[in-house]
Amino acid sequence: MSETTLVAAVLVLGVGTFAFRYAGPALRDRVTLPPRVERLLGVSTVVLLAALVATATMLDGGEFDSVARPAGVVVGAVLAWRRAPFVVVVLAAAGTAAVLRLLGLP
Repeated sequence: MSETTLVAAVLVLGVGTFAFRYAGPALRDRVTLPPRVERLLGVSTVVLLAALVATATMLDGGEFDSVARPAGVVVGAVLAWRRAPFVVVVLAAAGTAAVLRLLGLP
C-alpha cells in the first residue's frame, strides 16, 4: 500500500467518523423513534458487547483457547458485579488465569 493510499484512507475514515459523531446531536431533535425501537437498541448494545466478550474470551485465532481465560473472566465479572474496585477486578482476573495456566490446565 502506498503512502498516498494510506493517507487518503485515514482522511476518509476521519471525515466519516466526524460525520457520524456530528449526525447524532444534529438529528436528535428531528428524528423520533418509537419506544419499542429505543428499548431494542438498548438491548442490542448489551447483546453485541456480550457476544464480543464471549468470542474474545473463548477463542484464540478461531479455536478454543483454554479454560484459564474464561475462568479469569468469570472471576472478574463476579468481582465487578460485587462492585469491587477496578484494580482488584483486573488483578484477580489476571491472577486466576495465570495460576490456572501455571497448574497446567489446558
